[in-house]
Amino acid sequence: MLNVIAASAAFTPGPQVNRAPAPSMVTASKSDFCYGLPGNIAPAGNFDPANLLEGTPKKEVYRWREAELTHGRVGMLAAAGFLVQEYWHPLFTADGGPAIEQIPGLPPALWFLMTLGIGIAETARIQAGWANPYESMDNIQSLKDDYYPGDLRFDPLGLKPDDPAELRAMQERELSHGRLGMLAAAGFMAQEAVTGQTWGEQDNAFTQFLLGGYFNQEAAELARDAAAGM
Repeated sequence: MLNVIAASAAFTPGPQVNRAPAPSMVTASKSDFCYGLPGNIAPAGNFDPANLLEGTPKKEVYRWREAELTHGRVGMLAAAGFLVQEYWHPLFTADGGPAIEQIPGLPPALWFLMTLGIGIAETARIQAGWANPYESMDNIQSLKDDYYPGDLRFDPLGLKPDDPAELRAMQERELSHGRLGMLAAAGFMAQEAVTGQTWGEQDNAFTQFLLGGYFNQEAAELARDAAAGM
């Protein structure tokens, strides 16, 4: 939805900016798995059980990877947000309780600011990587020819390695953490929707279920030893 909101602004011609040259990537051929994109790491390796890559053009595979990276980055932020905001939130005082119940309680002004911020971020992402659909119908939902998935040219701390091998290793780490973040965020949302409890409360209950008997026995033995020593 926010892509649609930001589309007209994203594809409006702006001032010409000299962009830095694209980072050197490992040269890939059509025979390489996923056209040489990183991510086929152990233990899964070349994981494509549904054979989705068979006959899929490179541009479409790159579009899939762009979607995976975008969702993975959001998933990492969402998972971290679940861990933090149920105890503390810097923007509002309605903290406490499941995180999925906090967003509806936000004031309308904060909803507007969040929507504006997301729209600005999406506009920048669209301008960086997506072809202009007003130039050709073939450009609809299509990446630019010279765009590498996930490379938004955003590196204010200068963390991107110059060495292609080190860059690939960093990309694989980001993919692994992003995939885990998506699963974690989905798990948090499902757990809180079903139980109505925060992840911390549910985790304590599960720990008590698994180890409660052991803890109770240890507590009883400590109390017995303390009584015997008096």
